[in-house]
Amino acid sequence: MNYLLRRCYAGILLGSLLVWAPVQAQEFRIGFVSTDRIFKEAGTAKAAQAKLEQEFSKREKELVEQGAALKTMADKFEREALTLPEGQRASRQKQLVDQDRDFQRKRREFQEDLNARKNEELQQVLERANKVVKQVAEAEKYDLILQEAVYVNPKHDITDKVIKVLNSVSGK
Repeated sequence: MNYLLRRCYAGILLGSLLVWAPVQAQEFRIGFVSTDRIFKEAGTAKAAQAKLEQEFSKREKELVEQGAALKTMADKFEREALTLPEGQRASRQKQLVDQDRDFQRKRREFQEDLNARKNEELQQVLERANKVVKQVAEAEKYDLILQEAVYVNPKHDITDKVIKVLNSVSGK
């Protein structure tokens, strides 16, 4: 008899959950924001990218020129290596190796500096975007906003709204 009573309670509990679940699901609002799209499409992100390009363009141009000059010198050395006296050939080869080492060091430092500044700028964009996401979520009464997901139904994607607000704020 006890077994039958438990089965009856389980059935009632399951039935009430099935009735209650759709009501609760309608009240719970979920949204999604694509940070990748924000980094590509938001005006603040584009401004940050332009700022970085301006800040690093001179160094990048110098590196490209130094790399081209080094390649020209290496090509010339390869053409002339067989006809050069042993001492001169060793001296020029050492000079090329030293210049290449210096070039690789400068290029590595440039990349490290660029990555550090890029991370700083993207962090600022992300902080602004997160504030806007919170504003949109509160204004439209979302319960949960996700930034990473395997799949998102487009009806839950609020990225366009966030980008629009970000662009209107940065335009002022």
